[in-house]
Amino acid sequence: MARKKSTGISTSTVPFGMSNRVMKRKKPINLDFVKKIDPLTDNQELLFSKYKLDQNIVAYGAAGTGKTFITLYNALLDVLDVKTPYEKIYIVRSLVATREIGFLPGDHEDKSSLYQIPYKNMVKYMFEMSDEASAEMLYANLKTQGTISFWSTSFIRGTTLDKAIIIVDEFQNLNFHELDSIITRVGENSKIMFCGDATQTDLIKEREKNGIIDFMRILQSMPSVDIIEFGVEDIVRSGLCKEYLVAKEELKAQLEI
Repeated sequence: MARKKSTGISTSTVPFGMSNRVMKRKKPINLDFVKKIDPLTDNQELLFSKYKLDQNIVAYGAAGTGKTFITLYNALLDVLDVKTPYEKIYIVRSLVATREIGFLPGDHEDKSSLYQIPYKNMVKYMFEMSDEASAEMLYANLKTQGTISFWSTSFIRGTTLDKAIIIVDEFQNLNFHELDSIITRVGENSKIMFCGDATQTDLIKEREKNGIIDFMRILQSMPSVDIIEFGVEDIVRSGLCKEYLVAKEELKAQLEI
């Protein structure tokens, strides 16, 4: 049988001027759906600006200041932008005080589902979706399309995270060994963000609390890491939340907390 003569016309479905890599990065939920969100406080603005410099960041301080929200928002802008090297967001946090996720019933998804509710609620405010059902399924769909992955600290050992943005949330509840294990997982074309409040930890042992202080000292000596401290003046959550935290801060010396 005679070989068909080539017409010289490509049958590729890749649009002109768009590489296979870019096509692979295109997702059903993309930048077209992302809302424009502006900083509300000076430290939020600082976090936005430091993030754009491609720095690794520690954002710590008072609750309700938007540390995790802004970090996740900027990470989504990066990962959904096909021109950046970042392909996935890994949200990492400790699930239980014992660090032994095996003691909880169900598989990893079952065990971690309650801890993912805050991120599910956050992303609803970051995207313009056509209806309530789409907004409700948004977080699950971002996971399905490979944009977000949620990991407990129990599952991160032995991995290398390339082309990723790693968000370590509630980092104050991790001991030095866990923090050390996580930061050494960062691979090529990746950056890491720590969010939490170093003064409010669930750790009980004094040695573990001191481990966080040692970890912070190491980060402070690293030029590639910026540390931003949020105060009560940065609280953007409800008026009651701010009123309570301000009162607690003022009375801290008199209270046994």
